Amino acid sequence: MKQTFITDAAAHVDQVVTMKGWVANIRSSGSIAFIQLRDGSGFMQAVIVKSDVDEASWELVNKVTQESSVALMGTISAHPKKEGVFELQVTSIELIHIAEEYPIGNKEHGPDFLMEHRHLWLRSKKQWAILRIRDVVETAINEYLHQEHFIRTDSPIFTPNACEGTTDLFPVPYFDLGEAFLSQSGQLYIEAAIGSVGRCYDFGPVFRAEKSVTKRHLTEFWMMDAEAAFVEHDENVGLQEGLVKHIVASCLKNCTKEFEILERDVTPLQAVVDKPFTRYTYTEAIEKLHELGSDIKFGEDLGNDDEGLLTKDSDVPVFIEKWPKNIKPFYMKIDPEDSAHVLNDDLIGIEGAGEIIGGSQREDNFDLLLERIREDGLDEKEYSWYTDLRKYGSVPHSGFGIGLERMVRWMSGVAHIRECIPFPRTVNRLKP
Repeated sequence: MKQTFITDAAAHVDQVVTMKGWVANIRSSGSIAFIQLRDGSGFMQAVIVKSDVDEASWELVNKVTQESSVALMGTISAHPKKEGVFELQVTSIELIHIAEEYPIGNKEHGPDFLMEHRHLWLRSKKQWAILRIRDVVETAINEYLHQEHFIRTDSPIFTPNACEGTTDLFPVPYFDLGEAFLSQSGQLYIEAAIGSVGRCYDFGPVFRAEKSVTKRHLTEFWMMDAEAAFVEHDENVGLQEGLVKHIVASCLKNCTKEFEILERDVTPLQAVVDKPFTRYTYTEAIEKLHELGSDIKFGEDLGNDDEGLLTKDSDVPVFIEKWPKNIKPFYMKIDPEDSAHVLNDDLIGIEGAGEIIGGSQREDNFDLLLERIREDGLDEKEYSWYTDLRKYGSVPHSGFGIGLERMVRWMSGVAHIRECIPFPRTVNRLKP
């Protein structure tokens, strides 16, 4: 019989079905047993009454262990007391594989133990919920960008130089061509692609060799970078706000069960959908931080504490725009009204989410871009293909990048970003 998925149970009430999955838990009391079955789509209680199954099936009930894989045949019934909850009244059991003693028990385990067993920890309810939220966030990003006329044009992972002008790169020997680097952003490449398709984005893994050990840093993570021709600063900020609202609304609509499992209070997320985001210039943000007691100096980047102060009493994310030119990358366009600042923005999420998005209008003037490259001490020959873009039909254009795991961390409400990617890579972890 064709497999029926737990998530489709409502459509099969009072029908005989076959469900296949893993035994998340089992308990027995004399002539009745209960298996909590999970099949990837969800969780369901299966009820086995000794008098309703054959002798062989009942013998299997006494043999089956946690994480054993099984096929259960029976009838789906609605739970008598809980609306929207269904059970499987089992008539026969097929054992697919008996699992050995499972190393992750119901007791508390330390983070190191769980990370060493990440390949198994992923099976827990909470990790299942986070992975599903991640999928909804990814889907929402793709949906929003396509409705705004972006198409996906992915970028290379091997690059000859840095995008951000930093030295925090992972070098890789590259045949007879010398040294390449793992990409830290696909931005420069999708800037080239807008000359073909107008609006585009890439979505994939990027790599930062910073030795950061905070709850918000990974060395390998997923980034969506978007770029749009004929879009200037204000419109770019509007696109970013629209994207975040769409993601949050999609999670509120599609992740009800996952939020329940994670005990996530979703009340703060509704305001994000309903209200306009706050906007400060960098100068205004520094002034406000001083009022709130921060000792940050003008010209410094914001730390975690500063981001927390700015959003502490806000029920919506906060944009900080027009940062000092000397602390931002060479490709950002200088503010025509203030040559000491650039037309860029960072978006700080509420609830301690930290920076979610970074974006800017790009410098579209060949001479000014070349001047910035030289000012930053970069090899202009290495960027000749990039400056070429300003020779042949240059247009005003802007873009931004959103960190997938940071968005998932915010949506799921978990403390550490390492739980927001299936197999995290950090300064001190490369396995499993």
